[in-house]
Amino acid sequence: MARSFSPSQGKVQVEDLFLIALAKQGDELALERIVRRYHGFVRLKASSYFLTGGDSDDLLQEGLVGLYKAVRDFRSDRESSFRNFAELCITRQIITAVKTATRNKHTPLNGYISFSHTPAGAGDGEPTLEEVIAGPAVHDPVRQVISSEELRSLVDCLSSALSELESRVLSLYLDGRSYEEIGGRLGCEAKTVDNALQRVKRKVGVHLATRAA
Repeated sequence: MARSFSPSQGKVQVEDLFLIALAKQGDELALERIVRRYHGFVRLKASSYFLTGGDSDDLLQEGLVGLYKAVRDFRSDRESSFRNFAELCITRQIITAVKTATRNKHTPLNGYISFSHTPAGAGDGEPTLEEVIAGPAVHDPVRQVISSEELRSLVDCLSSALSELESRVLSLYLDGRSYEEIGGRLGCEAKTVDNALQRVKRKVGVHLATRAA
């Protein structure tokens, strides 16, 4: 049986394609609109994971990195919809970041737990909270209310607050390079790469904390 497809879904997909095309051409306003449209979705995905020794802002930032990757890599001739592709990129980015953090700390990979499976994450084998503790899911509507002003500030922060090294490290990181590969390209140690990425995360974290104050 064919899947039902509402006019509103079609409108969103057309708008997504238009905004993505503009964003790929360097239109910051188009990118901001995409971030605004999917920020609540990213926050919800990030809230589905728990990282020992980390916090929700760390995972939110990784989710946004995944969203930027989705915008960069999306191809309408290969993907059914941007939303599905974005979900895949966001989930993969969060899981990869968690695994990288646990490897760097030499701790087992069971230091995180997915609160619930998602279509993009299904089959990855991570344990779910539903498998450990039965209970209703908690949805905090406040987490989904993000002002356009905050999103504009976040985009500005990512584009203007980083040093040259931080920008280059982040660019290679977004391309999926390992710390060792990035260090080889830039002629520095993997520890320098890690420190640069930590500074990027702190800057974004300070920005988020300032906006929330």
